[in-house]
Amino acid sequence: MEAPLTATTAGPRILIVVPTLGTRLEFLERCLKSISSQEARADIVIVGPETPALHEMAARFNAEFLKDPGSLTGAINLGASSASPAHEFVNWLGDDDLLAPGGLRAVSQALDVNPSAVVAYGACRYVDEDDREIWLNRAGPWARRVLKWGPDLIPQPGMLIRVSAWRAVNGVDESFRFAFDLDLLLRLQRIGSLVDVDDVVSSFRWHADSLTVGDRTTNLRESEDAKRRALGPVARKLSWLWERPVRGATRLAAAEVQRRSRK
Repeated sequence: MEAPLTATTAGPRILIVVPTLGTRLEFLERCLKSISSQEARADIVIVGPETPALHEMAARFNAEFLKDPGSLTGAINLGASSASPAHEFVNWLGDDDLLAPGGLRAVSQALDVNPSAVVAYGACRYVDEDDREIWLNRAGPWARRVLKWGPDLIPQPGMLIRVSAWRAVNGVDESFRFAFDLDLLLRLQRIGSLVDVDDVVSSFRWHADSLTVGDRTTNLRESEDAKRRALGPVARKLSWLWERPVRGATRLAAAEVQRRSRK
């Protein structure tokens, strides 16, 4: 079996989309540095409003720039649609989130050695505005087993998706406002396996402006809708049995992270 092409022989195999409103340039710079400093090189696509600051940032990091289509999900799909034949793997990274050193190498290698896998993921640090760790989500292999009915424990920032699988499920569903990452994982799980690399691969920034932090109620409702879609007809009718306990556990975990972030 031939070794997979590497960045040194055929250019980057990884495409990372960074959707941004351009209002958090300090965080965006840290985000882009965390991508450009990876051992496994990646092409970067910034999707945002037409501003001189964003064009300058794109030029500094040798990133492609695409104009924001008007929604976060639309921006993610637009960026991913620019994947070339050389790109085997894709993901998006929030403009305030970070990749851990060696993160892309870990998840891309996991996909290389697991041909049937469509997603690789790892642990994620929750950090505050000063990059101080306030929580560690070490999802582990069991996170994929409870995806259809339990809490969504798979951290999106550090996961990596096969481009072929992304295209097979038509990317993120733009009808979702918050739970589009969970919905995407559930649809990807139908066509392949999800593998855990058992290492920290990313950091999620926990602050008031974050989508996940800002509207927990809508996020939970959308998550439940996505999980019901993934269940069979019998399980769907019984989903009310576990939705309330899962909802409560999710709120408690979020409250604990919020408490730690205020220390």
